[in-house]
Amino acid sequence: MQPVITVEFLAKAGEQTLKEDSVSFHKPEELFQFIAPGGGCDSIPDSVGEIQLVFLQPPHPNEHNPIADRRVTLELGIVFLTGPLAEIIQTAEQLVDKAGRGELSESFLRAINLSR
Repeated sequence: MQPVITVEFLAKAGEQTLKEDSVSFHKPEELFQFIAPGGGCDSIPDSVGEIQLVFLQPPHPNEHNPIADRRVTLELGIVFLTGPLAEIIQTAEQLVDKAGRGELSESFLRAINLSR
């Protein structure tokens, strides 16, 4: 099964960008498990200056609404979500919902500037 989301943790050292870690997910639910409390994203090191969540294009284009497949980037703090417009909007809505319910790790909330 091909991954549908890749998360890259990048650190900046002067003008250089260093890839600290990379995680791939096969389902969006796996991403939310990862950024939940106790899910592996609990302590993002201070050296991480950027987190890129890259959503891959769907295997079949949306022929009814090609705008849904246009690549966009949404910036939330140091987190950049890049991928098909429909996927980014849906993920952003889920992030807002999960943040309100306390279902995101404090470390991830700080990264997207929603820390309490």
